Order: sequence, then C-alpha cells, then structure tokens
Amino acid sequence: MAGTSEGEHRIGLLNGFAAYGMWGLVPLFWPLLKPAGALEILAHRMVWSLVFVAVALLFVRRWAWAGELLRQPRRLGLVALAAGVITVNWGVYIWAVNSGHVVEASLGYFINPLVTIAMGVLILKERLRRVQWAAVAIGFAAVLVLTIGYGRPPWISLCLAFSFAVYGLVKKKVALGGVESLAAETAVQFLPALGYLLWLTAHGGSSFLGEGAGHAALLASTGVVTALPLACFGAAAIRVPLSTLGLLQYLAPIFQFLCGILYFHEAMPPERWAGFALVWLALILLTGDALRTARRPRRLAVPAARTAETPASAPADA
Repeated sequence: MAGTSEGEHRIGLLNGFAAYGMWGLVPLFWPLLKPAGALEILAHRMVWSLVFVAVALLFVRRWAWAGELLRQPRRLGLVALAAGVITVNWGVYIWAVNSGHVVEASLGYFINPLVTIAMGVLILKERLRRVQWAAVAIGFAAVLVLTIGYGRPPWISLCLAFSFAVYGLVKKKVALGGVESLAAETAVQFLPALGYLLWLTAHGGSSFLGEGAGHAALLASTGVVTALPLACFGAAAIRVPLSTLGLLQYLAPIFQFLCGILYFHEAMPPERWAGFALVWLALILLTGDALRTARRPRRLAVPAARTAETPASAPADA
C-alpha cells in the first residue's frame, strides 16, 4: 500500500512538473506561428482545442456530463462566461508574447494569486489573515513601482491576472473536470472562431493554406498545446496535495520570466527589478502563510489520533 501511494505521488509530481513546465515554456511556441496574427492564432487555438478534446473524450467515453450540463441553464451561462473570459486571457497572452512583452506577461501570473485573494475579499467577503493583508499591500506597491518604471500601468499583467482570477472563480461555480470544462468552453468558442477563420480565408488574410504544410500543422497543433498540459494537470491534481500544487504553480511564470530575459533578451531596468522583487516578496509571504496554515490541522490531529488509537486503525498505516 505504501509503495503504491509513493508511486502515485511520484506520478502526480511528474505530471505537475510537466503541466507547469509546458505552460512556462509556451512563449517559445507562439512566435513559431508567425506570420499568423494574434487573432488568427487565437481562433485556431479555439477550433483545434475542441477537436482534440472531443476526440479524447470519445476515446475514453466520457460524455454523461454533457447531457447534465445542457439541462442546467445557469451552469451553461457560467460556462459561456468562462469561455468569454478565457478568450480575453488567451488573446492578450498570445499578442503579448508575439509583440515582445513576455516578461510583463509573466508578471500577470505572478500577481494572479494576489488578485485572487483581493477578489475573495471584495466579492466573496472573505476575511484575510494579517500576513495575507501584508502580501496584498506589497503587491499593490509593486504595481505602483512598475507603473512608474513602465511609464504606464502594466496593463498586460493586470489584464492577464484579473481575467484568470475571474476565470478561476467562475470555474469553481461550474464544478466541471479540467478536460470536460475545456470541451464545454471551446464548444462555446467554436462557431465564432470558425466563422472568423472562414471570413479571414474569404478575404485573403488567412495564413493557414498559404504558408505551407508545416505552418498549417503548427496552427493545428495549438489544440495539443492547449489540452496536453491540462491533462497532465488533471493527473497531478488527483495525486498530490493542493499545497504542493500551490508551490508548483510558480514554475510557469518563473519559466516565462526566464524565457523573456534569457531567450527574448527583454530589457529589465532597475525599477522593473524592484517591482518584481516586491511581487516575489509578497508571494513568499503568501506561500509561508499557506504552509503554516496547512500544517496546523495536522499538528492538532496528532494528539487526538493518539488518544483515540485502537487496533482498527492499524491497517490504515500499512
């Protein structure tokens, strides 16, 4: 039993590293799709993601959820909202990467946990601990420093952070699995995206057929690039604790940041380093607080387990 558990945990970790690693290295992929513009890439991503996920669901025969969803108009409305928000997120990210703003895009996913917490207070009326308040305040200060450094608000980062935070909030209310959720959302996106691609082709603006088979294959592979890390994330989520996933999530923006600095050679003047340093300080505070909070129930549970110890509890340790 212990060996099986350790093996499952190892598989979960590997899938987690794979998921966040692929998300972190995706800035290297989008420039390969030029001369296609951001909107054309986005539309292909929507169309081919649905094709890829639909084939996967047919293969594993998981369609019962679709019938249930179609009978629940409120959940369908939430799926449509999630599809709209993630469309904004995908479109801004693709444009940012292909326009030379990889570092600013990575910042969006660094500050996303801070935005999520702030939304919890404003929308869900959640109460924060002092450390969380301090982290949010430091994150706000970081945005001010970066605004001064850029000479404008870091709107790419803020748009990505807020859109992804809203997306996460809506997905919690929809309560669908990762692959099923992607299938439902891309089903909403499919017809507008396909219509745009057909319009683009009719007006001679499509690169799909005019840049060779290799370019067409790369555009079609946007479905795999979207769905594969999500499948790995799903495999990780059921095998490793949420606290571990919470730490792994920082791999993606770290890799994106490094891609921007080391591969795309984007400028990082001192004021930008100062802003990022403040964001990282806020994330360190948040992570430390989350780990302490996660350990507290375990410490309280140990004395209770010892006082209630019976022979029947022995197999659970085997």
